[in-house]
Amino acid sequence: MTDIVVAPRPSSSGIGALIRHGRYVIGENRVTGFAFGLFAVIVVAAVIGPYIVPYDPLASNTVSALKPPSWSHWFGTDQLGRDVFSRVIVATRLDFFIAIASVALVFLMGGLAGVAAGFFGGWTDRIVGRIADTIMAFPLFVLAMGIVAALANTVENIILATAIVNFPLYARVARAEANVRREAGFVQAARLSGNGEFRIVLGQVLPNIMPIMIVQMSLTMGYAILNAAGLSFIGLGVRPPTAEWGIMVAEGAAFMVSGEWWIAFFPGLALMVAVFCFNLLGDGLRDIVDPQRRT
Repeated sequence: MTDIVVAPRPSSSGIGALIRHGRYVIGENRVTGFAFGLFAVIVVAAVIGPYIVPYDPLASNTVSALKPPSWSHWFGTDQLGRDVFSRVIVATRLDFFIAIASVALVFLMGGLAGVAAGFFGGWTDRIVGRIADTIMAFPLFVLAMGIVAALANTVENIILATAIVNFPLYARVARAEANVRREAGFVQAARLSGNGEFRIVLGQVLPNIMPIMIVQMSLTMGYAILNAAGLSFIGLGVRPPTAEWGIMVAEGAAFMVSGEWWIAFFPGLALMVAVFCFNLLGDGLRDIVDPQRRT
């Protein structure tokens, strides 16, 4: 009798397993699925929103000023007759860009500095620790206000200020994770293979702490949007007439008493939804990237 030989099933790659696990988490957890769906809507609004809005967000029409929500103006109009819906959609790109850029910058500054501090220790650890302690000694929003006021209120300086105030959080998380892994078996194996210390940091330690850093980046994006909106609200952020959620809330706050609630309500709602989305997204990403949660 002829023996039947069953060919071994090819092992799935790590990326493929991660994708399947991500699909499982999103499908089984409705909250996570909702967060990813909401994130997709925000991304679409940021990318193509300025091209599909029904009105020019900067065009004023005093004849249509302070009109309540209607079929022609879904979110109403502001004191200059500008369409609030168009301005809210267009502002998504700017606020989303500020969040992405500031998080990327603080990861490069705080994340890499924390990894170096945790892996090498010594004077590197002391310098990074003192910098983080100095920043944490200030109220973070007040420090952001001071940085923007000293450097001028431009988008670039808002991004820089947001990255600086978040530096201690990234540095401490990265330092703790790198400190745990610097004596791990795979690091020792890399040393025995002849790899230098910097190559081990970039090739072994940093990839292993990326999951928790990705979750941290998602959670920080919500704070970055709030920080930019807060600076704009007090007049230290993006300058009018640029469409930005914080500016729109500040402009609409003066009309709340007289009954024109929609001017501040809809930008504030968009701000709340974005921050809520990023907070939920962080929980979902933790479930996806944490190896201990995979089945």
